Amino acid sequence: MSFVAGTALLAVVTALACALPGVFVVLRKNSMLVDAISHAVLPGIVVGYFFTRNIDSPLLILGAALAGLVVVLGSEWLGCSGLLTGDAPQGLIFPALFSGGVILVTANFANVHLDTHAVLVGDLNLAAWHQLIIGGVSYGPVYLYVMLGVLLVNAAFLTVFYSTLKVTTFDAPFAASLGIRTGLLNTAFMFLVSATVTAAFNAAGAILVIALVVIPPATAYLLSKRLPVMIALTAAIAATGALAGFWLAYALDAATSAGMSVFYGLVFVAALTVVRLRRRARRPQVVDPGALGLDSSSE
Repeated sequence: MSFVAGTALLAVVTALACALPGVFVVLRKNSMLVDAISHAVLPGIVVGYFFTRNIDSPLLILGAALAGLVVVLGSEWLGCSGLLTGDAPQGLIFPALFSGGVILVTANFANVHLDTHAVLVGDLNLAAWHQLIIGGVSYGPVYLYVMLGVLLVNAAFLTVFYSTLKVTTFDAPFAASLGIRTGLLNTAFMFLVSATVTAAFNAAGAILVIALVVIPPATAYLLSKRLPVMIALTAAIAATGALAGFWLAYALDAATSAGMSVFYGLVFVAALTVVRLRRRARRPQVVDPGALGLDSSSE
């Protein structure tokens, strides 16, 4: 497998792995929580590296995912206290965690590839640099199989808990009345999202990963109100946008993850424009009697 083909495939798999759980993230109105998680995983990565001394260790994903879960649980705890409202709890927790991670990187691990540029925007080409070679044949980037594993786990989780996720997303009080442990399910789901964001960290960084998680399902939400159709559209938009954005960045010699994010944004704007035009066309027209030469006062 050529380096370009392997990197393009990595882009598609990463986009799908992020977008599938993103469907329920968007429906639950937790989109900005993904941004908080993506920033908070940095100290988890640094601490994980401190113990493993291996930047490719799976323990880094676990440690960073737990750090992301701190944002989720901490935000819920502060919100339930009644002292803070809205997204203020997230604004208090994740900047502190992210800043602490940046300090740890710059102070203790300057000789390791954890520079702030990679932290912010990622580097898909660098993530694809380490190739899996068996018998002298390249089978693509090693990181591709990491993200493929994450994609399979996400797909399996959504398949097994599809009905439960659906009822807790659209009617949480009713789900609780049925005996469903909504809090436990939400924690497990957000841990899955946190692990996914962590796994995609090398490719998309802390800033652009939110585009991979949120924009494809948000675009699909504009085009369909049926959940199965929305999931299918999300997967199609994620895969198509990843390929198109990759080749756009390749042609312009620009950052790959940034090219993907820009293309996703253009697709969203196009979908939004189409939906608004359709709604305007369906809106009933108010006829002015004067324009028809009728005098309503004479009736």
